[in-house]
Amino acid sequence: MSFATTYCRAALGIDAPLVSVETHLANGLPAFNIVGLPEKAVQESRDRVRSALLNSGFEFPARRITVNLAPADLPKQGSRFDLAIAVGILVAGGQLPDDAAAGYEMVGELSLAGALREVTGVLPLALASRNAGARLLLPAGNLAEAGLVDGIELYPAEHLLGVSAHLAGEQRITPASGVRADSTPVAGPDLRDVYGQALARRALEVTAAGRHNLLMMGPPGSGKSMLANRLPGILPPLDDDEALATAALRSIAGLAFDPAGWRTRPFRAPHHTASGVALVGGGGTPKPGEISLAHNGVLFLDELPEFDPRVLEVLREPLESGRILISRAARQAEFPADFQLIAAMNPCPCGHAGDAERACADCSPERAARYQRRISGPLRDRIDIQIEVPALPHVELLGGIRRHAADSSSASARRRTSTPPKRTSTARSARSRGSTRSARWEVRDEGVPPATRREARPAVRRARSPGRRAGVSHRARRVVQRRAPPERADLRHDGLRGAVLAGARAAARSSSAERQRAAPTRHRRRRRRRGGR
Repeated sequence: MSFATTYCRAALGIDAPLVSVETHLANGLPAFNIVGLPEKAVQESRDRVRSALLNSGFEFPARRITVNLAPADLPKQGSRFDLAIAVGILVAGGQLPDDAAAGYEMVGELSLAGALREVTGVLPLALASRNAGARLLLPAGNLAEAGLVDGIELYPAEHLLGVSAHLAGEQRITPASGVRADSTPVAGPDLRDVYGQALARRALEVTAAGRHNLLMMGPPGSGKSMLANRLPGILPPLDDDEALATAALRSIAGLAFDPAGWRTRPFRAPHHTASGVALVGGGGTPKPGEISLAHNGVLFLDELPEFDPRVLEVLREPLESGRILISRAARQAEFPADFQLIAAMNPCPCGHAGDAERACADCSPERAARYQRRISGPLRDRIDIQIEVPALPHVELLGGIRRHAADSSSASARRRTSTPPKRTSTARSARSRGSTRSARWEVRDEGVPPATRREARPAVRRARSPGRRAGVSHRARRVVQRRAPPERADLRHDGLRGAVLAGARAAARSSSAERQRAAPTRHRRRRRRRGGR
């Protein structure tokens, strides 16, 4: 028989579409051609396959060899097709039985000596093979990763000779099925190492319990990065589905697989010089970026204002939808990106604005405000919890005041935040209901009629105008004290929140007579001359 078909799978985002490797041996001048939209690494498999067959003791056909990777319009990347091409040539040349490869899918790179080398992206491939009901031949180095998938027969091999002996029925490879490694989360930094900062520790626990986003602002050395690095330690372990999704993304990105810690939540902390493609993913062949590698985990952005503003703006859609769609001229790829955003920043360029122990000599209030405005309003609106982390007094740090509380460890915090809800960002849930208000307002809008909300919108916009302290005019504060219920008349300096919103709405309900009396006299005379009252 001069024709054979074997099967492999390509890599397309988090999917692994089936690829039929059709091999035909024809008469004519010796040649070896691969068609079907192969990239450079696939084209180079001709030399690897030829040398592997010859060095393994097989005969390489001196005929016109054509290998078609179907479907032809699907891009083929990488060296994963080497094993399928080699087996196809052996079956087409009569060196293996005609039905030897029936029911198998195979993946692996061949060395020049015929040894099988591990490849990337095996976990999505194994999931697709299991769903198709196929058996999988793969390199022994990929067994630990593919073994995370239950319900599939895996046949690990170390050499092309072992694969041919198995397919010929001479020496069967013992199948490995359901060899998932029992894993416990890798112990990371402990929350017990943090001294003081009771408010920040409490905010960190609330962040972990509700899967919220968090922004910490404070001077250098106050412990912002230290707190952020300890958040994964108080998050619950990944369940099976979350761990498989996270491991699949790491496999696609070519990162090393750790059987001992595959249930540990990822923690990614890119440098502030990272580009937009590095954060969200992309490239000629779309690869997952940092937000996808932080899927089901934590993305920590230190020195947030130092990031390029255009880079930060690309986070707005993934923070709401929990996924990222990368579109290129030739193809599209979608990756999950359900992460917790933890950000840290200084209050001003020098970092010491508001520090009681070290005055900020170089930064004026306008310069500090301009520095903080590098973070856009829409991005801030997607961060649920925003706190200040002040610098601790030197007496507390250096004077030996380091007594640990009984419940200060990460294990105790994890017990308090156990069984958290699934990731539903408050900003995302608010927008899914069709609302344009932030989640902080949603909590404080109870009991306000819809008609009042509509009337308050112009006043709220006026209250947000620059030059107003915390966005509230003096008149709005008086109206709050006069009209707002006692439980809502809270005038703490906390931005446009409950009482602020109530004051703006109360101002909007002012009668037209009051607005007319407040108008300048010349305008009233002009209206009287026109016949108006």
